[in-house]
Amino acid sequence: MAAKTILMLVGDFVEDYEAMVPLQMLQMVGHTVHTVCPDKVPGDCVRTAIHDFEGDQTYSEKPGHLFAINTDFALVDPAAYDALVIPGGRAPEYLRLNPRVLEIVQQFAAGAKPIASICHGQQILAAAGVLDGRHATAYPAVRPEVERAGAHWCEVNEDASNAYTDGNLVTAPAWPAHPDWMRQFLHVLGSRIEA
Repeated sequence: MAAKTILMLVGDFVEDYEAMVPLQMLQMVGHTVHTVCPDKVPGDCVRTAIHDFEGDQTYSEKPGHLFAINTDFALVDPAAYDALVIPGGRAPEYLRLNPRVLEIVQQFAAGAKPIASICHGQQILAAAGVLDGRHATAYPAVRPEVERAGAHWCEVNEDASNAYTDGNLVTAPAWPAHPDWMRQFLHVLGSRIEA
């Protein structure tokens, strides 16, 4: 397996598990992950939020951890990366308003590079206009945006543990899907895990 260099787009109140767990999983198999956030440089951090499913009508939110930024967003060149990861949480809601974020996503999509997006991360994909004709899922509250962006909605399991791959695009509804989401993304990346 050739190691890949992967870009991860985050912002304040990104979902804690959806940033940290994929970062660690991808590093575990030998990939390099550059974490970036608009207006932040290496050494800065973003605050995370922990979203949990506790029987309420929607997820609950608790303070998370500090998540380190290791790359300067202003210097990002999508051509230098093999793949893109977009975690969910509240960050995508405002990151999708940043024209440079949308340009970066559009360049990954135009190059048919692997993209893994989870939960509310699909708000960025919808705003970037890269979902038309694709099969995708997301946190159920994001379904209207995904469908209005032209995607074919893929159903979410009751425990939100499933993911879908459509070519280079791997989407999942929430962090309970990490095993399926990362397994499918690693397959798209051409990664192998030896037993």
